[in-house]
Amino acid sequence: MAPWNARFTRFLAKRDARVQRWALVALILVAALLPGPSSAALSGPTRQMFTANPEIGVHTRLTDEVEEWKIANTLQMARSMGASWIVEYFPWAYGEPTPGFPNWAHSDMVVKYAVAQGLNLIARIDMVPGWARPPDSPTQYLEPSRYQDYANFVATFAARYKGRIRYYIIWNEPNTSYEWGYRSPNPAEYATLLQTVYPRLKAVDPKAQVVAAGLAPTLERSQWAMSDLDFLQGMYDAGAAPYFDVMAVHAYGGKLPPDDPPAPDRLNYARVVVLRQLMEENGDAEKPMIVTEAGWNDHPRWTRGVRPAQRVDYTVRAYEKAKQEWPWVLAVNMWVFRLPRPAHNYNDYFSFVGTDFRPKAIYDAVREYARPQGFS
Repeated sequence: MAPWNARFTRFLAKRDARVQRWALVALILVAALLPGPSSAALSGPTRQMFTANPEIGVHTRLTDEVEEWKIANTLQMARSMGASWIVEYFPWAYGEPTPGFPNWAHSDMVVKYAVAQGLNLIARIDMVPGWARPPDSPTQYLEPSRYQDYANFVATFAARYKGRIRYYIIWNEPNTSYEWGYRSPNPAEYATLLQTVYPRLKAVDPKAQVVAAGLAPTLERSQWAMSDLDFLQGMYDAGAAPYFDVMAVHAYGGKLPPDDPPAPDRLNYARVVVLRQLMEENGDAEKPMIVTEAGWNDHPRWTRGVRPAQRVDYTVRAYEKAKQEWPWVLAVNMWVFRLPRPAHNYNDYFSFVGTDFRPKAIYDAVREYARPQGFS
């Protein structure tokens, strides 16, 4: 009987694999046939009925994911976990590799499946194509003379996805030299970039929300980085306030729990509160914030990591803290839901799902937290 049992077991395994493949094919076909929502449907943040916390979000990082079924599966799993929001990166260099000839193939796929899952999609746009920067310059090098080219692409992107994307992050961590093309951070220059983009974006989609870039949480004051507080104040001093609708914020916890108190000289999850206070001091109390990057890392040998059980506990508590204490925060998007391939370093230990789509303990914990009482 043993050989027969072995053959039967192999048969069942092959059958289950076929069922899983056909299920993914069906998911892709259904998503492709679903119509996108109207602009009216996206006039405000979607409040999902099945989740106990509509502020749950994740950074999906599909930028370098080339297989369509993996894009579809990533977004379905994020939605099943309880996420109502995602942040996704759409590089200008990928979207317009040749001036005036955009390539929408990848962004179309991401947007289609995000809409099919009912997710609020926040689009971050940066990375300069080779034709728009000097030879041999880094991909984040954007000269002021090219601000209009960047604004034109953002506007073209927004026109294509009007009614499907509402939130647009303009650049990323401009208070660091690395993200500012290895130039010294300059809040006045970034304010000018916002002033250039804002009217172009609003002209094609008046309901679009311009999101000021999340700043790198840092206390450094050098040619390589500027304190996020100093940089934000510099933006206000340069007249940026009328040219963004939402403030993004990056709030990594490090080794500290989410309830560690806020302070200007302290880098923790509650740094959101310190940035909020600075906004209020500059008359921007009416603007909401979105946490576009946050989280904890459980690499066993990284000096800034925590234990896996702590990471689970801190993440759930962080989502709940924003819901209970920060009414001006629309969403908390943890870094990072899944990476398209292993990083083979500490970055793998930020993810909620393995590259093979195997859920980690943190995925299961957030899914349980997000399930409303009485919902099965």
